Amino acid sequence: MSIPQSGGGPIEHPRQLAEYLEQGCKPAEAWRIGTEHEKFGFLTDTLEPLPYDGPRSVRAVLDGLAAKGWEPLREGEAVIGLKKGRANVSLEPGGQLELSGAPLASVTETAAELDSHLAEVREVAEPLGVGFLGIGAAPVWTHGQMPVMPKGRYKLMTAYMGRVGTHGTQMMYRTCTVQANLDFGSEADMVKKLRVSLALQPVATALFASSPFFEGQPNGHRSWRSRIWRGLDDARTGMLPFAFQDGMGFERYVDWVLDVPMYFVYRDGAYIDALGQSFRDFLKGRLPALPGEVPTLSDWADHLTTVFPEARVKQFIEMRGADMGDRAHVLALPAFWAGLLYDGTALDAAWDLVKGLDDGTREGLRVAASERALQGEAGGVRLLDLARAAVGIAEGGLKARAHAGMPDERAFLAPLWDHVGAGRVVADELLDAYEGEWGGDLSRVYGVGRL
Repeated sequence: MSIPQSGGGPIEHPRQLAEYLEQGCKPAEAWRIGTEHEKFGFLTDTLEPLPYDGPRSVRAVLDGLAAKGWEPLREGEAVIGLKKGRANVSLEPGGQLELSGAPLASVTETAAELDSHLAEVREVAEPLGVGFLGIGAAPVWTHGQMPVMPKGRYKLMTAYMGRVGTHGTQMMYRTCTVQANLDFGSEADMVKKLRVSLALQPVATALFASSPFFEGQPNGHRSWRSRIWRGLDDARTGMLPFAFQDGMGFERYVDWVLDVPMYFVYRDGAYIDALGQSFRDFLKGRLPALPGEVPTLSDWADHLTTVFPEARVKQFIEMRGADMGDRAHVLALPAFWAGLLYDGTALDAAWDLVKGLDDGTREGLRVAASERALQGEAGGVRLLDLARAAVGIAEGGLKARAHAGMPDERAFLAPLWDHVGAGRVVADELLDAYEGEWGGDLSRVYGVGRL
């Protein structure tokens, strides 16, 4: 999850909220690709999750990475992240280690960044008897086994999750995702890319599904991580039907975010409890947590990180539908979305592919993707057919980018072509192994999924 923002003066007029988003508009030559991924740390001898402190711990891994040139980020006395250039390493609530990669020009550069990061992590972790697992949900661990990271944001969120949904703490402590972040050129470009991203997010969920186990047994889904998001908090999650209505733009997105209850305000290194309070009241100086104060732009930036739709707008668009996987899948995700969104012909074709879907079908596909991956369907639309078409459009978009001078990155789509060719994804393969050669022994997943 995001680190607290800083900078920006007091908000003097509500139009600054939309203007903040609009500042993300860039010419096409400045568009970049950001890739984020989370991974579970575990003790290789006991297969238990990493504690925060101790000789074999999250803190020990962070300290080891700091010794390799990363700058520690602290909350109080606790190290809760690292920074190097425009990349960050941060902690999810249950100790999942996240790399938020720098904005890069190509997936080829992303591959180099990822390989460097994983090599550094292995160099630090292996002597400690620590491994990392690339999968969408913790396959065995219970909630009681999970460590709690020393971050004020997570303490507040944990308290709130039980009030508003059924699966919020599962999301926080026992899931991992891979995410691609892409730019837009104008408000109209943002709207078109957001609509395509939302409509095709179930395809990403299906293609990258890798979480068929939970608490030691099959859970009835191919992506339990996706199922969890449907039981988290309806006020801040979902497929954003309003984004497909006339009048969609930065202002309309701002209106939705303003209606999402707050979590916190960050001041002087501490998180102030504003659970359930209104950012609209904050704009008027009427926030109970900080009476008389008005928000800064950094407060707005923080609030934007507390909404969790399937595709999220900040000063770029975040693709949030995929389970974490192995190296090939981590790189396939930004290749898929860059191919779809960063070539005009491909973007037009992607919109033609999904513009006829109604709200019910989009939501139905989201559910079907979590349950059956590529074998799911809704409203007469088969996810396998939609995925095959989408991967083909993405390949065409990457080919066009190569003709325009970028590296030819179509090879990064190889695992996705394998999935649509077989109609099966990683979750299906894991279930087959569990029911076959593993003989129901889920400890085997820590070897298969190790990064």
